[in-house]
Amino acid sequence: MLVADRSIAFEERLKGEGLRLARKSPSVLQVNLGKLCNLACVHCHVNAGPGRKEIMSEETVDRVVDWIARSPSIDTIDLTGGAPEMNPGFREFILKVRAIRPEVTIIDRCNLTILLEPGYETLAEFLALHRVKVVASMPCYQPENVNLQRGEGVFDGSIEALKRLNALGYGKDSGLVLNLVYNPIGAVLPPNQKELEFDYKEALRAEFGIEFDRLFTITNMPIARFLTQLRREGKADSYNQLLVENFNPASIDGLMCCDTVSVDWEGRVFDCDFNQMLGLPLGRVENRFLWELESEGLENEAIAMGNHCYGCTAGAGSSCGGALDG
Repeated sequence: MLVADRSIAFEERLKGEGLRLARKSPSVLQVNLGKLCNLACVHCHVNAGPGRKEIMSEETVDRVVDWIARSPSIDTIDLTGGAPEMNPGFREFILKVRAIRPEVTIIDRCNLTILLEPGYETLAEFLALHRVKVVASMPCYQPENVNLQRGEGVFDGSIEALKRLNALGYGKDSGLVLNLVYNPIGAVLPPNQKELEFDYKEALRAEFGIEFDRLFTITNMPIARFLTQLRREGKADSYNQLLVENFNPASIDGLMCCDTVSVDWEGRVFDCDFNQMLGLPLGRVENRFLWELESEGLENEAIAMGNHCYGCTAGAGSSCGGALDG
């Protein structure tokens, strides 16, 4: 075992541990529909917010849908942003995917409060009608922590939105899946996912009558807005060292970069959405677009790595589907 040292590059750490990141045939297509968002959360690795102008065009949406139609290995379409629902073509995207691949899982990474915004009043019903899995940001079950991380009043809005989803059957064994996402507040690793899920379910059920399926714990990535916060607080070095010291070899096989293709709002491809925000392209090939690829030809292609990858491999590991170990 190597001594934890933040001077050891992630790729060298893997070699020293006798480990290798290997890309498989992709099963997940994660699509960033744009960086526009009604919130500006302090941990956001996308730097999303109300003033962002980057939005996937209708033409690009159509090219992505065409690629999905000819890529049978893809069984999950993961829609993200910003607030993906703020893309004017959000609903049409889902309708087109359902028309060509009715069997695929479609995920909406929802900040919950968007369901209450003017113009989005029927969005929850649309998601339920088209069997869209909701993965919703909910960084705590206490209002102080949520409002600190996501903005004043966000907790109350999130609770109202969760009640609306529950009323439609989400999270209640109806086949409509509602998962919540926890991000730590500050420069710490997430706690045990199973134990925290139990606490969430107890608290939200007792206080608000809210039910949900699973809780995903996701480590804050030291990039973009969260890195700015770390630097402002003088914690960037200590947080990076924390990630390195808690490197977990057991997390490697489950990393999302192994079976995911991440697409930005212009159609360019990356190994994961973190690499996307850092401009590290899939296969280390610049300006490569989704429609130029064949999904079956991506196996064993090089995965772009950097020291931010310690964020996905620290502690119990972290991916868009939560903890990877234990």
